[in-house]
Amino acid sequence: MTNHRIALIPGDGIGTEVLPPAQQVLDTVGRRHGFTFSCTSYDDWSCERYLREGAMMPADGLDQLRDKDAVLLGAVGRPDVPDHVSLWGLLIPIRRGFRQYVNLRPVRVFEGIDSPVRGATAGEVDFVVVRENVEGEYSEIGGRLHRGFPEEAAVQESVFTRAGVTRVLDYAFGLAASRGGRLTSATKSNGIVHTLPFWDELVAERGAAHPGVVWDQEHIDALAAKFVLEPARFDVVVGSNLFGDILSDLAAAVAGSIGIAPAANLNPEREFPSMFEPVHGSAPDIAGRGIANPLGAIWSAALMLDHLGHPAAARDVTDAIAAVLAKTDVRTPDLGGTATTAEFTEALLELL
Repeated sequence: MTNHRIALIPGDGIGTEVLPPAQQVLDTVGRRHGFTFSCTSYDDWSCERYLREGAMMPADGLDQLRDKDAVLLGAVGRPDVPDHVSLWGLLIPIRRGFRQYVNLRPVRVFEGIDSPVRGATAGEVDFVVVRENVEGEYSEIGGRLHRGFPEEAAVQESVFTRAGVTRVLDYAFGLAASRGGRLTSATKSNGIVHTLPFWDELVAERGAAHPGVVWDQEHIDALAAKFVLEPARFDVVVGSNLFGDILSDLAAAVAGSIGIAPAANLNPEREFPSMFEPVHGSAPDIAGRGIANPLGAIWSAALMLDHLGHPAAARDVTDAIAAVLAKTDVRTPDLGGTATTAEFTEALLELL
């Protein structure tokens, strides 16, 4: 029987509340399909640890995770720790240290969830945002000077490498080939004069190497509008670190709730563990109340199952998500209901 070694990082806020439901789902589907999980929990890798010790995780944190098959993360962040401190102290070092250069964010309108967008209907909106995850606009190059003086300045450099852009484009084109055969590239080459024309050139180059995929490109401002006006037209959307980040959150809102949105941080070559996380954040306003929506974590666990080589088990989980939304009126408050996290999880497990 296959056993997978999983690192659990609950993190902050509702992260500690949504990981246990994901574990329950994994154990249930694992029994059905004949595999198990050995989970190691890193409960104190969090903002609380930062406030106590000055670090989000130990200095050898990556070494502790290196032998795992995957990482399942809850959430990171709390109001009394600046976001750039919490993210650059835990999430981003894992992404970059393990070369998780693909950030994969599926977007789907489920039956039973009303989108705030009139044209976004169940069965029609089903696409994936592929975000470059380790370079681009989120580089570490830059700095501050003349602090406190009238001429104070901040400089942040974007870094686009041929290797970095090419590998994420090849992943996105390959994904499009396995889905609907359509790819849209997010750009802004009419205004950003160096990096985005370079991006566009590489899209055209990689597009020629994938003749079975029909592709186009959209400027990011127009693309954001079309996500709202024509969400059903998209299949795979690929963008830089910043563009992919913004577009995927917008798409989740179009789908009805950012509370159900999953994400995968992938090292496609599998040289290092990949990491899976809901994108809803730590939600400190509801933390500790037992009402957090676990769907984002559960869907992220399904992405993990697929990555670990269990696509049928992953489909079982996403089918159960679709069923609990379509066949029951059990909803957590973010979806307009009154169910607790535990009640919602129980309803989903029954259908699973």
